[in-house]
Amino acid sequence: MKDKVVIVTGANSGIGKVAALELAKKGATVVMLCRDGARGEKARTDIVGKSRNDSVHLMLCDLASQREIRSFVDRFRQRFDRLDVLLNNAGLTRAKRTLTEDGIETVFAVNHLACFLLTNLLLDVLKQSAPSRIVNVASEAHRGARLDFDNLQMERGYGVWEVYCRSKLCNVLFTYELARRLKGTGVTVNAVHPGTVRTNLWRNAPGFAQPLLSLAKPFMRSPEKGAETLVWLASSPQVQGVSEKYFIDLREAQSSPTTYDQEPARRLWEVSERLTGAGCGR
Repeated sequence: MKDKVVIVTGANSGIGKVAALELAKKGATVVMLCRDGARGEKARTDIVGKSRNDSVHLMLCDLASQREIRSFVDRFRQRFDRLDVLLNNAGLTRAKRTLTEDGIETVFAVNHLACFLLTNLLLDVLKQSAPSRIVNVASEAHRGARLDFDNLQMERGYGVWEVYCRSKLCNVLFTYELARRLKGTGVTVNAVHPGTVRTNLWRNAPGFAQPLLSLAKPFMRSPEKGAETLVWLASSPQVQGVSEKYFIDLREAQSSPTTYDQEPARRLWEVSERLTGAGCGR
């Protein structure tokens, strides 16, 4: 990974931090996209020390804000002239429905639209740097979800688990649609389920769920184990040129049947374009 530039979103903790560390150990120039400056700098210092790689950079961005995403891309372009890997890892949950500054439901905005907008704004750099890779962190939670385009932002019937599952379905649909649009460009796009990992993802779960999560934590996998497939997809020669796939534990897997239907993927793309003002043509 020497001389390669990698962006890892949500890189200050959990599997994002582990992925950033492992890629730094491989010699990559790592850009940590984080929301919190203090936590981000603490993680960056730790990664530099453990990897002995000084080419680890912290850049701040709140992915709930489309304005900040655009600002981040402008700042990234000023500092770097290439991008070899974009690892869309950041995600969150919300016990109650909230809106971003753009007036969009927060989980949908961060888990899907931020990924959509950030990726599209960086596509020209990824194409110029080809062969390059996009890795989207999804989840097996997508299997129980269905998209209701008349209630996409859950104005009705908001539930923390359903909203999260829908956002992960969006991740897989986006991965496949983007891969189809990028055929022949040298940019590959794949999705990954990291497993049920001990992270802070569910810190905003409802109070009644917290005791259950505490009981389950000892049986969850470590962030190190959860990050393995992310790092492999970002760096391994074994998957050079592989695109439009879904991976679990270093192996290609089948995502839910609904994800192979191109119509909802196309429709989700069009809605996402309208909500962000970004997109790429075929």
